[in-house]
Amino acid sequence: MGTAAALEKLVPVLLAFGGGVLLARRKTVPAEASKVFADYAFLFAVPCYLFGNIYKSDLGALFNWRAIGAYAAAAALAVLAIASASAARGLREPRDVALRVMAGVQVNTAYFAVPVFITVFGTAAPIFPVLLFQVCVLSLVVISIMELGRAAAGTGGPGQRLSRAVAASLATPVVLSCNAGILLNLLSVHLPDVVLDGAAFVGDSASPIALFALGLHLGGTGLDVRGTSREELALIAFKCLAFPLLAWVVCGVLFGVRGQWLTYLVLIAAMPTPQNLFVFAQRYEVGVDLSASLVIKSSVVSLLLLPVWLQTVAS
Repeated sequence: MGTAAALEKLVPVLLAFGGGVLLARRKTVPAEASKVFADYAFLFAVPCYLFGNIYKSDLGALFNWRAIGAYAAAAALAVLAIASASAARGLREPRDVALRVMAGVQVNTAYFAVPVFITVFGTAAPIFPVLLFQVCVLSLVVISIMELGRAAAGTGGPGQRLSRAVAASLATPVVLSCNAGILLNLLSVHLPDVVLDGAAFVGDSASPIALFALGLHLGGTGLDVRGTSREELALIAFKCLAFPLLAWVVCGVLFGVRGQWLTYLVLIAAMPTPQNLFVFAQRYEVGVDLSASLVIKSSVVSLLLLPVWLQTVAS
């Protein structure tokens, strides 16, 4: 894929994202409204899209276990790299390390990867297995560390707090919609066309609204580039450059993943830090300012680098 073709694919992404930035900067739409748009996308539109597409997918082709295993191996190496670097910097608090691991390894699927993949490839299906791995493995590990390292807040012991957090993570609309689509697909349950058409109608709005919400948020908060610390630069560089390169080497060279799946996995790894990082930071009162900065700045860097990754990996 050439540079011109890659840029053409990203025009809708830039239009929706840039429109949000512009309207927020001009105060035509209040930046605070980004939460409403984001909640609509995350709680309703994205789950509708995921459910309908997983239900209609060929699960045998969708769950490419070689590709999923390769991505999991790359993610495990990335976790070790960040944890080791954090320890070398003198970070000993498990929650601080877990937050940085999440910033460097987890990806923004619902708000960024899904709309980008829909725009570029016409489908977000390759994201589904990685999304489930991320929520059911990576997020649960981070939640476990956060809960067990938390001061005696809330009711119940560490085990009770951990079980509640795990249950809440698995009960998110995105995970529930994925699991429902997989279950009904496996059971060959026939759903009326009107249900699938309705899910598709709502799901089609997920991509532009999620990007518009992200643009509103950025337009309202601004971007303090001069105040970027060395640690922020290192984590952003790891997330947007080192992790996708690591995924390329591990998946392509070590596991022999080829063709479109290699492209999918590298691009997924190149997605920015998830907004959930900020949610986790607020909830557990650790690295709030750092997490907010990483979410915004990694989103901008990822957006700028997407044409490069598209041209390089898909060529």
